Amino acid sequence: MAAVAAFLIADGGSGDGGPRPLTADEASRLAITRFRNYQAKGRAVTITVPGTAGELTVTGSVDYRRKVGYGVVHGMGRGESSDGLIRWTPTSVHVRPMTDAPAHAPASPPRSGWYDRPLLSSGSALDTSLSIALRLGADRPDNAELLPQNGAAWWGREQVDGRRTDVMAGPSSPHRSGTAGNVRYWIGSDGTMYRVRARVGSQPEPVVIEFDTHTYVPVEPVPGATPSR
Repeated sequence: MAAVAAFLIADGGSGDGGPRPLTADEASRLAITRFRNYQAKGRAVTITVPGTAGELTVTGSVDYRRKVGYGVVHGMGRGESSDGLIRWTPTSVHVRPMTDAPAHAPASPPRSGWYDRPLLSSGSALDTSLSIALRLGADRPDNAELLPQNGAAWWGREQVDGRRTDVMAGPSSPHRSGTAGNVRYWIGSDGTMYRVRARVGSQPEPVVIEFDTHTYVPVEPVPGATPSR
């Protein structure tokens, strides 16, 4: 798969400084950042999803080998109706509504009360955000030489929970020219990804995905759910 095709394409992003072309070292770190997640097997994530009905926050874990996520959803405003547990794959979403959702999802999912539905490819900021989170892992590095050629750039340096990171913008999609810089990555000195921001559809604020915000808990199957293929 071409390196550019593998990167996320959305709208917007953030980061101070720059832009300027990537150095060879920066391009190498951007090229391996999704592979680092795959090497780690899984990462703890907090996904903040904007919305006119209220912001949603998903706190949980993503298994980058099995392409599955699991966590708890909390909403603000009208978004509180979405509170509960959630498990997702590239094609499906399993939800378990809860009126008093815990701060963190139980390590072993409850055996009953789940509702299944397809993961929507458009029209849902939550589903798009869940899909983005799953796509932040890859079983091989991207092509570092192609990234600068297709618009990837350096935007600045920022601290993320005390870690020094470089803020880098991803390249254009091969199917959507002019989209370079639409997704920003906060990447450490070894290529580890600590934050991603991307706009979803017409939402006024970007989706924010933070890593290592809590302890990673391996994702267990939802009782009775059919494994994804």
